[in-house]
Amino acid sequence: MMEDGSPGFGIYVHWPFCASKCPYCDFNSHVRNAGIVETSFVTAFCRELEAYRGLVSEKVVDTIYFGGGTPSLMSEGAVDRILESIGRQWQFSPDIEVTLEANPTSADAGRFSGYRKSGVNRLSLGVQSLRDEDLRFLGRLHTVDEAIAAVKLAQSIFDRTSFDLIYARPGQCPKDWRRELRDALQIQDGHLSLYQLVIEPQTAFADLYSAGKITIPGDEAALALYELTREQCERFGLSDYEVSNYAVPGQESRHNLIYWNYGNYIGLGPGAHGRPAIDNRAFAISNIRAPEIWRDSVIRNGIGYSVTDELTSLERATEFVIMGLRLKQGINLTRLARHTGFMLDLSQLEILESEKLVALDQSRQQIRVTQSGRLVLNSIVNILTDALSPRVGVWPTSKN
Repeated sequence: MMEDGSPGFGIYVHWPFCASKCPYCDFNSHVRNAGIVETSFVTAFCRELEAYRGLVSEKVVDTIYFGGGTPSLMSEGAVDRILESIGRQWQFSPDIEVTLEANPTSADAGRFSGYRKSGVNRLSLGVQSLRDEDLRFLGRLHTVDEAIAAVKLAQSIFDRTSFDLIYARPGQCPKDWRRELRDALQIQDGHLSLYQLVIEPQTAFADLYSAGKITIPGDEAALALYELTREQCERFGLSDYEVSNYAVPGQESRHNLIYWNYGNYIGLGPGAHGRPAIDNRAFAISNIRAPEIWRDSVIRNGIGYSVTDELTSLERATEFVIMGLRLKQGINLTRLARHTGFMLDLSQLEILESEKLVALDQSRQQIRVTQSGRLVLNSIVNILTDALSPRVGVWPTSKN
């Protein structure tokens, strides 16, 4: 959070291309075996930036995030040009965080050094597993040795690094995951993103799952793996500051914290989403998903969105609660009311508090989901979003 209590302003840049499509992935990513004209896409990114600068009121950008797809397939010159364009439109905060996602297969000392010279100061690597047989199952093109080498290379070049792992894979037992996670914890340097495998619709895994060709751990087994994950990370000093993200204090992803704290951000590129404030009104913007159609639209018109909706106060309040309750620190009720005009029903909160599923701080201004509550987070979110209502008056500051 910024000194004024706001989450800050972020810019997300979506590079939609990959060397191959992973069978579990439902992101807007595409394979172009015939190649792409990189310069035309970079031109479109810069054009879209210019259009947004005329719309949003923020003058300072706090975080930039290159996601995908596989942004590490971009040339150093492309990243440099996009960052230069952002710098012409906005002032960089003194401690700006600039993250780029990379795959081990595209890890190269010269390329990484070029990104660092351009201003990238945080690298996030898509490792996904430290077992070769599971990397093959997940459709990854790298080996464990290549992944470890990429992590060490990144750590030697960038100020901050992180890498992702997927667990709750078919046949994975707690003993196996404990060993693999311990291997990961021994090479991390402050941040890990640890996701349970989810069978997403319209993916190759969804087809295999429907045909009964793969199975994943059930709820009880997945819960045991989640608890093990949290316990092991805590032993190495990494706190679960968000449901699937673990960090030592000060190493949290500041860009993602803008999302979870319901801050303002713009999304550039095919299929990107944004939540900017324009003329003091909140909008949900979704870009055209097809890369070439998005590019041509932006170059021709300066914009590439397919949907732009002004959010109602209730919609903003609902998103505020959904995102914020993922955080270990939870949400500030005063900020919720000030930001959206809605508050949570105190009686509903006290019921959940009595069941030790949520906790309110002494001031009764901050609500967080307890560790027990995290195990039924979706149910708590549903209860609390249903308990939103417009309120006038002072929020209770002490428990009766």
